[in-house]
Amino acid sequence: MLTIKVQLLSRESANLNPRRPLLSFTRYTPSKVSRGQVEVEDGVNDEACELVNGIELSIGEGAESIGAYLFKAVKNNNGTGILLLSDIFGFEDSSTRDFAYRVACNGYNVLVPDLFRGDPWEKDRPKPLFEEWLAKQTLQRVSNDITMCTKWMMDEFVAAGISKKLGIIGFCFGGGRVIDMLAHDQGVCFGIGVSFYGTRIDPSVAASVTVPVLFIAGDNDPLCPVSALEEIEKSSKKGLTKVLVFKGQGHGFAHRPQSPEEDGDAEKAFMVMRNWLYDGLVLGK
Repeated sequence: MLTIKVQLLSRESANLNPRRPLLSFTRYTPSKVSRGQVEVEDGVNDEACELVNGIELSIGEGAESIGAYLFKAVKNNNGTGILLLSDIFGFEDSSTRDFAYRVACNGYNVLVPDLFRGDPWEKDRPKPLFEEWLAKQTLQRVSNDITMCTKWMMDEFVAAGISKKLGIIGFCFGGGRVIDMLAHDQGVCFGIGVSFYGTRIDPSVAASVTVPVLFIAGDNDPLCPVSALEEIEKSSKKGLTKVLVFKGQGHGFAHRPQSPEEDGDAEKAFMVMRNWLYDGLVLGK
């Protein structure tokens, strides 16, 4: 396990709360496409982030279809697809879309599906209702939706010969589903994964993952205990699992930082993730 405490870093080139309209839209024949504008906050200054295409689409048919956003790098697009699984606040949450936009700025094609079928958890809902809401998000249904989105991405990026394997990223609820998906996939579609403070992870399931996984968490997060990640790291095949722990940080710090201290650690976490994906997906082509 790698434990890191970093000093506050400059965020001039890493503002995670921009508001920038995406500049163009593309129609994909395998899915129904809405041409509505996908917005994120403006202010991302990464040199590679000159243009990102955004598209709102529907994957699947009829009652089984789900909504999604696709962010595509225009400049320096490396042809690689990444599936990004949101936290409980859903695919339309600004923090999730900001993060997806920034990943796309680094050359990727990022799909963010609606894991909750139009019913994400809302911050103003009474907390006693949370478990009732969560029970409706059955893991089987969510898994089926993720599989459907994976097939769509395979058709778009892998079958076309653009990319050999996909990457997968998830936060919180989505971070736990990253592990479920990788264990089920067994390296067929996905070549690498990143789980940010994943919740409800079954260690026995995690032990069957066959591709490299980066776990990022804080040591002050009761929803994703570091001890559980340490056990997963010990039981994984040698070299496949890496655990990065940020001292003093709690749940959600990497994609929705709330303080200057969290800003610095969020920037560090993003850079580690970026290198992890690049080494495993781009250099490994």
